[in-house]
This record gives sequence, C-alpha cells and structure tokens, in this order.
Amino acid sequence: MRWLREELPLLVDRLDRRTLLIAGAALAGVALLVWALLAGPLSSDEEPGETRVVTVAVETDDVSEAPVGALGFPLVATRNTTRVGGADSASNAAAVALATHPPAPGADPIEAAVLVRDDDWQAGIAAAALAGPPLRAPLLIGGATSLPEPTLDAIAQLRPRGGGGPSDAAIYAIGDVASAPGLETDRIEGDSPAELADSIDKLRGRLLKQKPEHVLVVTQEEAAFAMPAAAWAARSSDPVLFTGRDEVPEATLAALRRHRGAPIYVLGGPTVITDKVIRELERVSPGVKRVGSDDPVQSAIEFARYTDSDFGWNINDPGHGLVLANASNPLDAAAAATLSASGKWGPLLLTDVATILPAELSSFLLDIKPGYDDDPTRAVYNHVWLIGDSDAIGAAVQAELDELAEVAEVGPGAGGPVIEDSGGSGGETVLPGGPENEPEPKPGKKQRP
Repeated sequence: MRWLREELPLLVDRLDRRTLLIAGAALAGVALLVWALLAGPLSSDEEPGETRVVTVAVETDDVSEAPVGALGFPLVATRNTTRVGGADSASNAAAVALATHPPAPGADPIEAAVLVRDDDWQAGIAAAALAGPPLRAPLLIGGATSLPEPTLDAIAQLRPRGGGGPSDAAIYAIGDVASAPGLETDRIEGDSPAELADSIDKLRGRLLKQKPEHVLVVTQEEAAFAMPAAAWAARSSDPVLFTGRDEVPEATLAALRRHRGAPIYVLGGPTVITDKVIRELERVSPGVKRVGSDDPVQSAIEFARYTDSDFGWNINDPGHGLVLANASNPLDAAAAATLSASGKWGPLLLTDVATILPAELSSFLLDIKPGYDDDPTRAVYNHVWLIGDSDAIGAAVQAELDELAEVAEVGPGAGGPVIEDSGGSGGETVLPGGPENEPEPKPGKKQRP
C-alpha cells in the first residue's frame, strides 16, 4: 500500500492523457489490475522497489464510446482569476462546457449541445442564445469535415440525449460543421450570417416556446464589436441578429417583424453601424437604442455598465463575475458564453493587446474594485475568467487583473464612484446602491498605452 500511495501519482503522470479512462468503471478496472500486480510475486528479473507501469487504451470511432479524459489545456487560477488556456477556441469551448456542465457519477445527461464551425464567428455569437435558460446548451466548436479531439471528448462526457419532443435533437449543428457520430443531429442552415441568425432565432422560438424580451442587433463585419453580444444572449436567451454597416439584411428585418414590439439594442458606435441603419430598424420597431462606442474595448465596457429597465448588465458596483477575451479571437466569445449563463454570471470584456491591460479596462476594474471595512469574510468579491493561452492574454496581465479584482480594506463609508447619467443613450438614471439600481456611465474614450 505504501507503493500505491507513493508511486501511483507518478504512474498516472506517465499515462497518455488520450488513453486514460477516467470513467468510474475504468478506474475500478485499473485499481483491480494494480492490486493484482501488488499481490502477485515479483518475477525473477525484477528488483524490489521497481515501478511497474500499467497502460489502459481504448480505440473507437463512436463518440458515445470515446475515452473520457483530460482535454489537454492548462487551467491556471490565481486568487481572483481563472484561466481557460486552450491553444484554440475549440479547446476553450470544450473546457468551458465541462466547467459549466460538470459530469458527475449518476448525473443526468444534458438535453442538447450546439456545434458551430471553427471559422464562423457569426454563427457562434448568434448560437449563444441557445446557451441561455432554460435550454442551457453548451457551445462546442468543430471543423467542416471533422471534430477535434477536445470537442469529441467533451461530447462523450456531456452525453447529450435530446429533448422530450419529437423534433428535439441531441446536437444542433449550426451551418456547415461536421456532425457528431452516433447522435441525433438537427442542422440549422443559412446562406449568410443574417439568414443563419434568423434560422437560429426560429429554432430558439421552437425550443423555448416564448418570444424574447429584447433583441440585439450587431455588426456582421467587425467581430470585436459583436463579441459582447454572445455573453448577454447566453444570460438572457435574447436573440442576436446581424446587420451591415449601412444596410439591414432582409432576413434580419423578417426576424424583427416576428418580434414586433420587443426593444432593439444596437451594439457599437456610428462608424460601426450607421444612423441610417438605426432609422431603418425604427421603421420596424420604434425606440431603437444604441449601446457602445467606436472602440471595441471601450464599447464592451459601456455595454457592461449599461442598464435600461430590465436590459443590460448594470456592472457599476463590486461583486461580479467577469469574462475577458482577446478581440482577435472572436469565436472565444462563443466558447465562453455559458460562463455568463451560470455560476458567476457576468459580461464579456475585451482586450486587444496580449501583453498590456488596456487603460480603460484597468480604470473600469478600479471603479468596481471590492472593499471591506472590518471583516473581509463579509465582503463581496469580483472574479475574472480569462479565455485563451498566454498568446491571447499574457501572464503579466493575469497578475494585474488578479490585483485589480482583489478585495481591499477601506475606511467606513467608502464606496465606489458616483456615475451620472450620460443622457441620450436611452439608459435609465437611477440612484446608486446595488446591482439593480446603478446609473449609467458618462461616455468617453480613454487611450491605451
């Protein structure tokens, strides 16, 4: 038993992660095999104290029989940050799916998972509405002809079974993405981003059987300005529709007519989506409101702060979850979406530099930095999820984020900044004092170093 305690961790480290079965039955089999080896006599050519290495391998093309094991990405945590550090969006999506839908012995399988293609960021952002309640489908990423190993491993552990309706599938494949072998798949199609988003919205209506409370309209041309919509769609199940800079596609107008009366919120400043588009949208639904600016990092912050009745994150005080991704990796917005629909719910923030934290992002985090007077155990806390490896968000940036999110001792009566209503953006002006009644910030763009 001393050998078991001292050498088994080394044995596990030596095993190929692709061949290790973590499922309970396989672990039981390994344990029995190790016990048998321990109980048996040493052969004539073995010396006492030698380590025996046991390898268990399974080969299969059926995803339902795929080995259940580590996905191979580092997940690095500090006091107030957690990094999902995959080398690509598919690995990040698989990690987030298992973090938000952790498999457990005897747990029921999920109803469905969503697959989007690894070069279709528009599909990923629009599909985030399916990650929201009540469906809560994890988003996974695959290629046009095959699914990468992290995606296959995640599907094997999530075990989507399909819903109770006759047309409910286990996998919803968005656009031209490879199928998951052995699972009932419903393919959602469209010839353009706007048409595909319209098809996703129809699927959302069929599955949820309810109209949305709000609609987001984002650019189909500049991914960074559309990325924050994925987090809100996952939080609220509100649909995300696409527009060009100067013209609204007919598929988007058709979807808006289905939701006539639902408030429309446009993300991005007038150089991203022009006032001409706003006027065109208002012909379908009066009262369209713009959120954000012409800088993607600042625009994401303004969306995080925004509140208008029951729409908007209203992150103007401490005590929140936050998600950070690099604007150059738009599918990471889809990969991270379910983090905004459970656990430490929070908006997606952006950086456009891996090695330096943008000044406006640092300022925002200082504004909402948590503090305590006498007892830190009674304080509220911020937590930041980082999406991507060090090429997306550097280690020094993670350390700075950890410090900015750390709870600090403050004097009696200290509090966050008082932010006046900017006027003209449509958000409500309310008194400070909590997550449901914070005012909207003044607009303005701070320069990054």
